[in-house]
Amino acid sequence: MNQEKNVRVALVEDSARLRESLAEMLASAPGYELVASFADAETALQQIPALCPDVVLMDIGLPRMSGIECVRALKAQLPQMPVLMLTVYDEGPFLFNSLKAGANGYLLKRTVADKLLESIREAREGGVPLTRQMAAKIAEYFQQLGTVAAEVASLTRRERESLELLAQGFLYKEIADRLGISLDTVREYVRNIYAKLHVSSRTEAVVKFLGH
Repeated sequence: MNQEKNVRVALVEDSARLRESLAEMLASAPGYELVASFADAETALQQIPALCPDVVLMDIGLPRMSGIECVRALKAQLPQMPVLMLTVYDEGPFLFNSLKAGANGYLLKRTVADKLLESIREAREGGVPLTRQMAAKIAEYFQQLGTVAAEVASLTRRERESLELLAQGFLYKEIADRLGISLDTVREYVRNIYAKLHVSSRTEAVVKFLGH
């Protein structure tokens, strides 16, 4: 019987107290492993690529280089590596800019441990952990800017249904089951969605959809 591998997590957080708290949480949670923690973005950028963690937890308010800049730089090297923002900021601009930089999800530091662990695993499996409140803030931010993703209107009904499920964090297989279609059809829809929205990742597609 194959045992599921631990979710290997790297942490970038300048608060020593919070780093210790998160390390204790991950150490006590079955199926999780903290592979490294960093107090600044610069050191994280030097060492994370060699570690290849499954998920990176990233603070925004880091000294010198911000967490958002760090995500952008990390994603340039490792575009498939999931990065979750873990921050005190719940304002729309921070949320939107994090996702635009390539973050795969956005969590507040007050998130309870069980939800945080669930979100880490969801990110590893290709999900986009966002609460409904966070999604609403993105939509509100777009509305304030007067930004409308007109491309969303070009999607077919099935493509739009698939994108709605992607935005809710469902995996491809779950979308196939819910829509009663094959996994290959879901992949075809997603390719079409990316082309029509002029994006190259699930996160970018979700950001456009939530802001349309």
